[in-house]
Amino acid sequence: MKATPPHPALPSQKQVLDFIGNSPTPAGKREIARHFGLKGQDKIALKAMLRDMAEEGLIDGGNSAFQRMGGVPKVTVLKVTHIEEGEAIAVPESWSPDSGEPAPRLRVVDRKTKGKRPFPALRKGDRVLARTEETGTGWRAHVMKKLPDAETAMMGVVEIDRTGKAWLAPVEKSVRNSVAIADVGGARDGQLVLAEPVAKSARAGMKVVEVLGNPLAPKAFSLIAIHKYDIPFVFPPEVQDAAQHAAALPLLADQREDLRHLPIVAIDPADARDHDDAIWAAPDDDPANAGGWRAIVAIADVSYYVRPGSAIDNEARKRGNSVYFPDRVVPMLPEVLSADVCSLREGEPRAAMACHLRIDAQGRIRDHRFTRAIVQIAEVIAYEDAQARIDDGTALEPLTNLWACWERLNSARTGRDPLDLDLPERRVMLDEQGRISEIAVRERLDAHRVVEDFMIAANVAAAKALESKVAPVMYRIHETPSREKLMALKEYLATLERNFTLGQVITPGIFNRLIKDTADDTERMLIMEQVLRTQTQAYYGPANAGHFGLALGSYAHFTSPIRRYADLLVHRALVDAFALEQARPLDTSIPARSGLSDKDRAALDGIADAISKTERRAMEAERDTIDRYVAAWLSGRVGEIFDTRVTGVQKFGLFATIIGFGGDGLLPISTLGDEYFTYDEKAQLLKGSDTGTQFAVGDRLKLRLAEANPLSGALKFELPASEGSVEPRGRKIVHKGKARSGTTQGPRGRPANIRHSNRKR
Repeated sequence: MKATPPHPALPSQKQVLDFIGNSPTPAGKREIARHFGLKGQDKIALKAMLRDMAEEGLIDGGNSAFQRMGGVPKVTVLKVTHIEEGEAIAVPESWSPDSGEPAPRLRVVDRKTKGKRPFPALRKGDRVLARTEETGTGWRAHVMKKLPDAETAMMGVVEIDRTGKAWLAPVEKSVRNSVAIADVGGARDGQLVLAEPVAKSARAGMKVVEVLGNPLAPKAFSLIAIHKYDIPFVFPPEVQDAAQHAAALPLLADQREDLRHLPIVAIDPADARDHDDAIWAAPDDDPANAGGWRAIVAIADVSYYVRPGSAIDNEARKRGNSVYFPDRVVPMLPEVLSADVCSLREGEPRAAMACHLRIDAQGRIRDHRFTRAIVQIAEVIAYEDAQARIDDGTALEPLTNLWACWERLNSARTGRDPLDLDLPERRVMLDEQGRISEIAVRERLDAHRVVEDFMIAANVAAAKALESKVAPVMYRIHETPSREKLMALKEYLATLERNFTLGQVITPGIFNRLIKDTADDTERMLIMEQVLRTQTQAYYGPANAGHFGLALGSYAHFTSPIRRYADLLVHRALVDAFALEQARPLDTSIPARSGLSDKDRAALDGIADAISKTERRAMEAERDTIDRYVAAWLSGRVGEIFDTRVTGVQKFGLFATIIGFGGDGLLPISTLGDEYFTYDEKAQLLKGSDTGTQFAVGDRLKLRLAEANPLSGALKFELPASEGSVEPRGRKIVHKGKARSGTTQGPRGRPANIRHSNRKR
């Protein structure tokens, strides 16, 4: 076992394994900490220890339930795979094939408890919740209850063939075949619908349960994502009513710090739907801070309007965050709050939480304080306009002061050397009819960096302010890359003849230098993308583990409470910690307190897990929608040849992106020619076994767009001719000829026998 850093309060790895194995109920981080009496910093050390044990392959699972690697949770959902000698055999429904181990087979034992009826006989495909145990003869499962069939609703487009038979054409890339429709439910050919199976048998077909309309109409692409990811997008009437009541709350200006005299400005995207942050800066006249600055980051005081336990709060927690699509936003809060009362509109008095900062000449935060304030935004400025004023010298003092103060913050940021990955971001522009007018890479301006660095400063201040009061903090956590991912990066860099030492202390600066030391532009982009894949997924949690990417020890999201529930929790904690509660609202239907409730204090772990999941859901939905818009944009250009770059290599083909505005598609291996190709996983390339032709990540190819499916967002490419020119990293290779089959090492060292030709299958 891996040696855990000395920590007197921690149990040994063996003690943890014994507890997990013997616990009669699921054992998660909380249960382990409680069993061994761990508190405070000891719980943080336990989390690091459990992460190490997971990386070593000793345990598996998440924070809420661990099990020995290769084991099964104490209580889990099983799916019956077959019946053997009258006994049901099941496997864990959530078992991942990436674990490298086959799913364990469990014999489902009949419940024979006295006085209780046995469960009906189980059939293949049934799902059950079961208590599991490992015996000397294998795993057994004791059924607790039978579960309904997994959700099988499917979104697709109705297609009527020549015989009049209806089919459901899927909108998902992963679903390749159409499904017969037994009941069209009034839907017409070409309409986007939701359908469900008529019966368990696939041959029974589907029935349409909801008609969604024209799949290519404006706003249809975001609607597909909303349904696919089950994103709540209609506020219940009781939530709308509660929001109207909350919006009528008086500002109580006499109980707030009055900042209306300051020229505070909001710098946002030109198409911003809400404005939850604004900034101000001026030179510090205190001789003790010579060359320093005073700054205010004013954030919408959402906690004043959204009280714990209210109908608005419950709905906001369920949503977790707002979801932004090119054509619409699905807000976390009703529009009367998100786009009106809470939004920091130009020239209108608004309730704000103000973070006051004193910044020294080196850009370090000397001190900070938080108040509830009333502000009146002097101007809402688009990023591009703010940048233009600075560049052409027409900016007035509010902007020039912000830029001058930012130069100090930027100097401190450079000293921290946070992770610097300048990866392109696609932007979809729509016309007034909702049609695509342009798709381009979003330009990165100093104006973006100015706002970002002020927001980071306020987020750090919020975390440290709460820590100073020993108050609960909902941290934004980005952990150091795992050893497994660092090993994968090392192996990849070796294919480029670059060295990467694993024994060193890993810092963001190491990755930055790796990127900066790469002269070739294409190779630099490749390394940047590999470094991005090496990073862990950021998440929320009440136990601090730092923010690796920003090179910060304490970090909490404070600056966007209109669109992130985590920020709202941080605001509530600040209200409590610094006694910022105001008078009880006259409307007795509105909860009195705007700070953290006792219930929330006790449930921060669960809330953190939930909002981390809704954040990932939003990211996936937004990415899917952009893919559909890009495919729709390109559907009129099928047959054109584009400059592309290979972004991924798999044994079934290449993934390439169109240089300039994105658009990711597949170049199937069957279209590469008549020779056979072998797949080298570590080097990320396909190699012709006869000519030696190589297709690798980073290669620049001229490819013809063969298909563009707006409904699924899928693109398919093909080589322009039977002999396509390839320009991978400065070399020129002519693809030609036939070859014999070949083998190479596939995933996890297993041989991958790949025998593909250009014959259609």
